[in-house]
Amino acid sequence: MRKVIVANIISLDGRFAGPGGDVMVMPFASGFSEYNAARLRAAETLLLGRTTFEGFRDYWPPIADDEDAPELEREISRLNGAIDKVVVSDSLSADQTGAMAATTRIVRRAHANDAVSALRQGDGRDILIFGSHVLWNDLLANGLVDELHLMVGPGVVGDGVPAFESRPAVGLKLLEARALGDEGLALLRYAVGPERASD
Repeated sequence: MRKVIVANIISLDGRFAGPGGDVMVMPFASGFSEYNAARLRAAETLLLGRTTFEGFRDYWPPIADDEDAPELEREISRLNGAIDKVVVSDSLSADQTGAMAATTRIVRRAHANDAVSALRQGDGRDILIFGSHVLWNDLLANGLVDELHLMVGPGVVGDGVPAFESRPAVGLKLLEARALGDEGLALLRYAVGPERASD
């Protein structure tokens, strides 16, 4: 059975993004790209919502051949291009997948849980979710996330999109806590367990 792993940065005050969904206000720090690259190397499928996919589609493809880009960013570009991608969206069409068309499959929202269940039951490496806040919150609520890898950045956003849409009905068991890089980014890695005991 494959694992569904959510890897996201959040702020100290628990925000997924700033006002208006602006992710560029997040407290990125050294270690973020390195950890994302490691997760991509361990994965076989990238599971994304439409907004995150469109950001990836528009940003990553040209980086692979940009000699001025850092080598790690070029590697992430190559990994993002090569990995199988499943995009959950009711509005995205195949002709909007651009340079990632050959490795991208679109699943409608009504079929997302069944599609993810089937992916989990198959053989292979991890199923990875970057960004895609609405998608992973829904999967978490439906028992379809195996691990949360939260990179807690050294900053307070103050307003914006909370990481969790509601209190999860599942238990969380801490597997690992460590610093990433030397600028205050911390990794908190949790296993998602059975239903949380009632209070």
